[in-house]
Amino acid sequence: MRDHRKLKAFELADALALLTYKETLVFPRDEIYGLTSQIRRAAVSIPSNIVEGCARNTEKDYIHFLDTAYGSAKEVEYQASIARRLGYLSTTKLEEDAAETARALNALINALRNGGGEQS
Repeated sequence: MRDHRKLKAFELADALALLTYKETLVFPRDEIYGLTSQIRRAAVSIPSNIVEGCARNTEKDYIHFLDTAYGSAKEVEYQASIARRLGYLSTTKLEEDAAETARALNALINALRNGGGEQS
């Protein structure tokens, strides 16, 4: 089995999930079942899918879960953009960290698809 803790993509995703929870603490109360819940679910989905993919036996399954994690990273990036434009976030840090996580996942996925093995 693969060790998710050795992946840069997992480290970034884990940090992003924690940052997302911290940053969304200040979102308006009326967003608790809206944007707050949605962005938190997407953020936790990223490292969760990396972990689940690492536990799978085939490379095809592994890549499938990494693809899902990548989609969730892009989702967080967009949702953070909405939150910032609505005035709920004062910086672009969450967007930037989500984009960095997505890039790391994309590099890992491409390396696996091209036979280069695990790099990120």
